[in-house]
Order: sequence, then structure tokens, then C-alpha cells
Amino acid sequence: MKILILGVNGFIGNALVRRILHTTDWDVYGMDLYSNKLDHALGHPRFRFLEGDIAINKEWIEYHIKKCDVALPLVAIATPMAYVKKPLTVFELDFEENLRVVRQCVQYGTRIIFPSTSEVYGMCADPEFSEDDSTLVLGPIHKQRWIYSCSKQLLDRVIWAYGQEGKLQFSMIRPFNWIGPKLDDLDAAKEGSSRVVTQFILNLLQREPIKLVDGGFQKRCFTYVEDGIDALMAIIQNPGGIADGQIFNIGNPDNEASVKELAYLLRDLFVQHPDHRHDGVYSEIVETRHEDYYGKGYQDIVSRKPSIEKARQLLGWEPKTDLGTSLKITLDAFLEEAKGSAV
Repeated sequence: MKILILGVNGFIGNALVRRILHTTDWDVYGMDLYSNKLDHALGHPRFRFLEGDIAINKEWIEYHIKKCDVALPLVAIATPMAYVKKPLTVFELDFEENLRVVRQCVQYGTRIIFPSTSEVYGMCADPEFSEDDSTLVLGPIHKQRWIYSCSKQLLDRVIWAYGQEGKLQFSMIRPFNWIGPKLDDLDAAKEGSSRVVTQFILNLLQREPIKLVDGGFQKRCFTYVEDGIDALMAIIQNPGGIADGQIFNIGNPDNEASVKELAYLLRDLFVQHPDHRHDGVYSEIVETRHEDYYGKGYQDIVSRKPSIEKARQLLGWEPKTDLGTSLKITLDAFLEEAKGSAV
């Protein structure tokens, strides 16, 4: 099998490549702006990498969509600060550039596995979100936080429509707060452009206050990346076409925690770490308003919990890694990385 991964240096991309090369005989063609997370893959005889931009290297992308059996367009801006500060950039990359990829998959008959997002559910009031039944509820237009969710949702609908017309073989995944090594670069956290776990880890390293937006009462379900990759591999393998035309929530409902609980868990793990147990001074945990942290265009979701019954039934998938273990592995990996940086 030949697999094309756009955004191969990203969090999901680099973990997926590692698994593919270690457990299959598939060939992988990858493109990204950087290759700093791909030390385990560069030079491998079944991995070909191009340092490139999805908005520039269009001919290379089209050639490889035509050549490959499966395409995974993982390129996206996926951080709330960017949704508020650079909404047009989010739309142009997350929707427009990926729409071209979708249409080329239609043109050349290439199967696509599209990374949707748990954000598409928005402010849905369901206690658990169902891929096929939950209502997708977004906020008002002036709350630009929703441009990411809206861009992804519209692509979901376009892909579904092509599939319904028999023009596209597809599956979609909705990751719920995947965490693990190489989640973000620490440099991104310095700029406020990382996800919450990475941001808190950087705060701990720099002895800065950990800021809980609006008290940190928002609940999330954190999923260890290798558990997520288990599900993604099953979708790629697709025995008997079980994943065709399906949307899958990929999350761990048992790993639910508020952002406030997350902050205290991470700080406790940091204090217990052999390199930091004698630091003496540790980050305070403080509260801040979303207007002060993100700006006026921000709006949040109180709870985001997946139903994973479909993944269980069709894929035989079950997440295995508890929250404490997931956070410890993630923290330890970033602390090891920080030893060789100027953090």
C-alpha cells in the first residue's frame, strides 16, 4: 500500500509514520514545512519526504494523490489563539487548501482519510457526542473561535456529499484532545500558539503562572496518541470496507478532566520529576478572563465528551492508557526535549 501524508511532521503525522514503518510493509510519501520530528523516519527506504508547503508544492501533491492508494491531509492550524488572531489564515489553510486535496482525490479515485475535529460539535448539549446524531452548534459570527470548527465542518459535508454521489471513498476521524510526545514545539508555546498541555508544561519550566481561562472549569477528554494511532491504523487497513463512509470519534471518555484539574495534575507530576523535585519554586495557578487571554473573539465549550461506540463496534478499538500515564509520558518527553533547548 502507498500512503500520502500531508503534514507528516505534525503530531499525528510523525506518530503515524513511526507506526507504519515499524509494523507494515507500506510505502509512505510525506510532505511538511519541517522535518524536526521525523528523525525516526528520515533515511528509511520506505519513506520519501519533501520539505514543502501545501499552498506551493501543488504539482507534487497532485502527482502523489494520483500515485497513492490513501491520502491523509493532516495539514491544519489547530490552536485557539490562531482562530481568534488570524481567522482568515485558518480558513485559507484549513478549508481552501484542503478542499483542493479532496477534489483531487475525487478526480483520481484515491481514498481519503480526513481529520475532522471534535470542535465541530461546538456547544452541543449532549452528554456524549455522537458522530451521526449530535447537533453541531456554533456561536455567533463575531466569535471568531468558531472559524476552525466551521471550516472543518464544511469540509466534512463536502466529503460526505462526494461519497453519497459515489465519487469518493472516504473515512473521517474526530480526535478528542490527543496528547503525547511531540504534541507541539516548545517554541510554539512561547508564542501562545500551542495546545493547553504544552502551554502548561512551558509555564512550569519557566516558573510562570499557569493561567486558567475563566476558571478552567471546561472539561475535556484526553487521549494518548498511541491509542489514537491504533484506531487510525485500523481505519487505514479497512478490512472488508468497514470504515468506508464512516465518521469516527477517537477519544477516551474515561480520561475526562477539567482544565483546572489538568493544571494541578501536571504541576504535581512536574514537582515529582527527578530533575525538578528540588526546584523549590513552582508555577502558581491563577485565573484569568478569556477577554484578557484570547481577546473578544473567543468562546468556549463547557464539556466535550465522545461516544466511541462506533469505533468499538466497527474497529474493535478501545483506548487503553489512563490520564495519569498519558500526562506523565507527555511531560517526561517534553522535559527531555527541553534539556537540549534554551527553555
